Amino acid sequence: MKWLGSLCIVGTLCWSGCVSSYRAAGPTQYDSRSIDGPSAHRDEPVRVNLEIGAGDLKVGSGTSKLVQAYFTYNVPAWKPEMHYEGGSLTVRQPSSHEPHFGNTKYDWDLRFNREIPLDMHVTFGAGEAQLDLGSLDLRGVSLNMGVGRLEMDLRGHARHDYSVRIHGGVGEAIVHLPAGVAIDARAEGGIGEIEVRGLRKEGGRWLSEGTEDAKVKVHVDVEGGIGRISLIGDGS
Repeated sequence: MKWLGSLCIVGTLCWSGCVSSYRAAGPTQYDSRSIDGPSAHRDEPVRVNLEIGAGDLKVGSGTSKLVQAYFTYNVPAWKPEMHYEGGSLTVRQPSSHEPHFGNTKYDWDLRFNREIPLDMHVTFGAGEAQLDLGSLDLRGVSLNMGVGRLEMDLRGHARHDYSVRIHGGVGEAIVHLPAGVAIDARAEGGIGEIEVRGLRKEGGRWLSEGTEDAKVKVHVDVEGGIGRISLIGDGS
């Protein structure tokens, strides 16, 4: 990931955990961790806090535990911190005051339990994020992105109403919306270009067609300076 070093420099403007380097990166390290967490089918959602300064972030499903995490990195000071307490899970990149330049590698692959309700909060400084969230029991999603590209896939069987809030910096955000639910989407701020498919515009909002009686409602709010935002509805 040769471009990550330069992205990291820009990302420091958005998140203090990403810094540049005067030392060579070390050997690549691989780390696997998991947390059992609460019992499935509970009503109270687990608050998930993901804080990554610069790198590649993947979030999906496919574990019987609360979370199964796989980390790849070659800057020892960036070894991810991960803990669960009182219904709150935090995974974060440590802040570093020593700059790092060079061909750094920093990848997170996080897989969550499909049956445990989640209230997910993501702070993403620079790089690429692939969030496949549609098969999870979502109760809310909040994302602050700095520099890079985000693709969020919400397609799947939504079980409860939830809201998605994206606050962007510089780059591109693509959001795939679920079918069979009432979608109410808004986008405002310094967004350079907005592409919307599968929704009808009504004033400053985009609404799904034929879902007025849907039992589940999903609200999407996009704010900030994203260069391009794509909202892709059912069948598009």
